[in-house]
Amino acid sequence: MSAEIERVLDEIRPALRADGGNVELVEVAEDGVVKVRLTGACGHCPMSTQTLKFGVERVLKERLPGITAVVAV
Repeated sequence: MSAEIERVLDEIRPALRADGGNVELVEVAEDGVVKVRLTGACGHCPMSTQTLKFGVERVLKERLPGITAVVAV
């Protein structure tokens, strides 16, 4: 599952990098919760919650049905 998540994150990363940020996969729990770390400009941006939920989580859940949630750590 981690390899599939990384593949999808690779599709998202160019948009994040365009704004000076990135996303790093930290852990995938058995219950489908994906833990990520937003880095660079995304790590301290006031809009990072929206980026996480409406960007990263939405795309991961659309592409990988086993994903139940994405949380930042």
